[in-house]
Amino acid sequence: MVDALIITIKTTTTIITEMDKLARKLPEYDVINEIPGCGKKLTARVIAEIGDVRRFKNAGSVIAYAGLDAPPYQSEQFEATNRHISKRGNKYFRKTGYEIMKSIKSNSKCENELRTYIIKKENEGKSKKVAKIAGLNKFLRIYYGKVKKKYRELNI
Repeated sequence: MVDALIITIKTTTTIITEMDKLARKLPEYDVINEIPGCGKKLTARVIAEIGDVRRFKNAGSVIAYAGLDAPPYQSEQFEATNRHISKRGNKYFRKTGYEIMKSIKSNSKCENELRTYIIKKENEGKSKKVAKIAGLNKFLRIYYGKVKKKYRELNI
């Protein structure tokens, strides 16, 4: 069992190293990597889960792909105001995004826009999970905008 565990760890390390090498070649690598709290493992995972960001028409599409959008819930005169995320999207992407938010929140060395936003939501009375999901929504909007801008600058 110990030998199997050692082989698994070595294989995982090799895969993560290769993912990082491939991700470094892409223009969006720097966009995520410059955010404090996003290391090379999480950066490569986000890029792998999203794929080519140009296939989405707007930031809302990326959020829907992650399953973070709240589906409409209404019928004739009733309209729900307390809705949850749809979870219809990529669960691995959602998990990776949540890990990024945990990392950003726990990185107290530097204050950034996302960490401040998560803390603001918690101070408003939101639970920690809800605040992190709100932060992830904001992260995806920022990510989409910066990556699209980078692709426009590079004329790709």
